[in-house]
Amino acid sequence: MSDKLIIFDTTLRDGEQSPGASMTREEKVRIAKALERLKVDVIEAGFPAASIGDFESVQAVARAVKGSTVCGLARALDKDIDRAGEALKDAASARIHTFIATSPIHMQRKLNMQPDQVVELAVRAVQRARQYTDNVEFSPEDAGRSEEDFLCRILEAVIDAGATTLNIPDTVGYAMPEQFGRLIARLRERIPNSDKAIFSVHCHNDLGMAVANSLSAVLNGARQVECTINGLGERAGNAALEEVVMSVKTRKDFFPCHTEIDTREIVACSKLVSGITGFPVQPNKAIVGANAFAHESGIHQDGVLKSRETYEIMQAEEVGWTANRMVLGKHSGRNAFRTRMQELGVEFASEEELNDVFYRFKQLADKKHDIFDEDLQALISEAAGEAEDERVKLVALKVCSETGEVPNASVTIKLDNEELTGSSSGGGAVDASLKAIESLVHTDAALTLYSVNNITSGTDAQGEVTVRLEKGGRIVNGQGADTDIVIASAKAYINAVNKLFESKQRTHPQVGDV
Repeated sequence: MSDKLIIFDTTLRDGEQSPGASMTREEKVRIAKALERLKVDVIEAGFPAASIGDFESVQAVARAVKGSTVCGLARALDKDIDRAGEALKDAASARIHTFIATSPIHMQRKLNMQPDQVVELAVRAVQRARQYTDNVEFSPEDAGRSEEDFLCRILEAVIDAGATTLNIPDTVGYAMPEQFGRLIARLRERIPNSDKAIFSVHCHNDLGMAVANSLSAVLNGARQVECTINGLGERAGNAALEEVVMSVKTRKDFFPCHTEIDTREIVACSKLVSGITGFPVQPNKAIVGANAFAHESGIHQDGVLKSRETYEIMQAEEVGWTANRMVLGKHSGRNAFRTRMQELGVEFASEEELNDVFYRFKQLADKKHDIFDEDLQALISEAAGEAEDERVKLVALKVCSETGEVPNASVTIKLDNEELTGSSSGGGAVDASLKAIESLVHTDAALTLYSVNNITSGTDAQGEVTVRLEKGGRIVNGQGADTDIVIASAKAYINAVNKLFESKQRTHPQVGDV
């Protein structure tokens, strides 16, 4: 039997650090349940000490997930660790992940500490975490630029203190695969008690090496990989879970390990994360991109028709690329609708919530003939995104656009329950609509991203629009879906505006005194 490779998913924590990718508590639970169906071993649900919202999200995930270990991140501070322990107390299986920087540049310029102080804090943090769980992970932040002798010293000390997993992060994506693999091998050889802990890696993608570095580490003895769905994460992102998992599965002749991931859930999970965060998956993305199993070349098509293996090294069905069409229509009843939603892992907290989404489904069924599972996921996201306390709501939108004339839009919104109407012209129907909304809400925010993706195929497909607004250093994403792209754009803009109006902001995990 080959070794088991533990898959540690940090989409809900590191993935959320992507600019504009903040998720609500309900959205985090939805993704966590999808990760549980994927059979992810460890789900890092967030950073409980960062904010009340993060604490409540980790707590909610800990209560909802039974089949995976739920992890909370904590700096090497008593208050952080206590907060994580409290958030995780209801988890069926809990882990506390504590960290402190170990590279010279971080210790000198960020922490303003001597190496002895860093070791002391790391040991104390692990010992305190052990009061809440015997499943404790320690990370020496910026390990890729740390001195090897010091890494050996601090890692040996935290193992003695009770750490069961040692995570070696390439925090800034600086390492090269051969170099990073050698580091893992040397640490395992040089640390006397290394056999008492599992070695893990967490690689960033600044130079496009995250997956390569992770797999090099696996070949050198690492048995946990920290990764995210779609490679989501801070800056250029993290190692993509789907690429790590399918590399190990497809090349079982090369890797001396296996995962227990249910790969058939990969595409569904990818689409859910993309829809919630508003980060579209590029068509040529490995495994989960729309073109990942498409063949344009006549030579390739001929080869695949004769023998699939000529140009395909894995089957599309292995990762969840199936024509999973929902056969419900506008005449379908609530019970059939509820059953299908349960099959997709969606549970309704109340009959009122079910009725709301069912009503949206009926409205959509009147607009388009074929309803797909992706349409349903979009309905759930839309319903979850429309909180009762939203300050801005779309009431009506009228657009006039004809050849040779300047497009004009008239919009009516409710702002703090006051109905307002405004109009504007623009370079196109969408431009005019968003300018009309802005003339009423006065955010003065910069529109830094506008993206449109079709949720399914066909000319009657829903369009999913993502907008990104930036104001005063704060970045938010807004999403909207509709069979009419202009209306979807207006919904997305208003969704982003409501997020800008929210007073609570999430604290970055790296911010604060350590």
